[in-house]
Amino acid sequence: MPNKFFLSKSKTWNRRQLLKWGLTGAGTAGAAAVGLHFASRSHSAARVPPIPPSDPSDDRGLQPMTVLRDFDYGTLKRENGRNIREFRITAQNTTIQLNRAVVFNTWNFNNRIPGPTLRAKQGDFVRVVFLNQGGHSHSMHFHGIHPTEEDGVRPIRHGAATVYEFEAKPYGIHLYHCHAEPVTRHIGKGLYGMFIIDPPQGRPPADEMVLVMGGFDVDEDKHNELYAFNGLPDYYHMHPIPVYQNQLIRLYLLNMIELDPAVTFHIHANFFKVYPTGMTLNPSHESDVITMGTAERHILEFAYPYTGKYMFHPHQDAIAEAGCMGYFDVISQA
Repeated sequence: MPNKFFLSKSKTWNRRQLLKWGLTGAGTAGAAAVGLHFASRSHSAARVPPIPPSDPSDDRGLQPMTVLRDFDYGTLKRENGRNIREFRITAQNTTIQLNRAVVFNTWNFNNRIPGPTLRAKQGDFVRVVFLNQGGHSHSMHFHGIHPTEEDGVRPIRHGAATVYEFEAKPYGIHLYHCHAEPVTRHIGKGLYGMFIIDPPQGRPPADEMVLVMGGFDVDEDKHNELYAFNGLPDYYHMHPIPVYQNQLIRLYLLNMIELDPAVTFHIHANFFKVYPTGMTLNPSHESDVITMGTAERHILEFAYPYTGKYMFHPHQDAIAEAGCMGYFDVISQA
């Protein structure tokens, strides 16, 4: 009996169609293998320190230091005279070790938390091929502007696939997440990621990096016990992020902490320029702390004039002490 996957556009795929799309048997490796990286105009001229050779990964091979600067530009195709940027996303379940005492069963996209940082340019036609292997009904809801049929609020059952297609607009920092109910639980289990739409003219060169703040309700009492930047509590506290002295840093910052109404983000011994929601080419103001509700995001730009290790964290000390703390290790470019 042929396998069939039901689509949100009232279509079904038979096995031949699935083979054409490369979805039969798709899993972690298959999802991760799809997609070509294209050089980022704003990233190419910046000096970026190499990942320290001692930087460890967790038992799944996840490396938050890699996640920090990993941008997925998808696969660029041309169909019927139109350029299409195609991404492949698979919903899965993965058990991770949050600390020495806590093991947590995540629901995630492409076997990582946060999911891949998807990146396109304003005006690109985006196609997201979504396969649900997560054991529960899931979906992908993208923030931005698109038709209602692409809004990702209809759950896709386990073992099914669908395609989301829309024009990338407007430019800025957006996000995607599962919108199956209860949405708070699905996000809290790890089903979220960042979606960057670059302005047509690009941005000036910078060392670009992504920090996504998340919370973990490990005993499901509707209260977060642990917090993290890019998926693992205390990772950047134990393994500081290397950056070069006097190099402009462009930080794409997203708050995906559920169950807490708002959090702050603070850097030590410096100030940053704020580009609200990334939807402007000119900063609105400068500060060393910013407050964000859930799903709020901004671009922050700064450079360190002095070498040394500088802390960053939410200014709610309880959240910082529960895993959401890190350091920038500023090193000389000489």
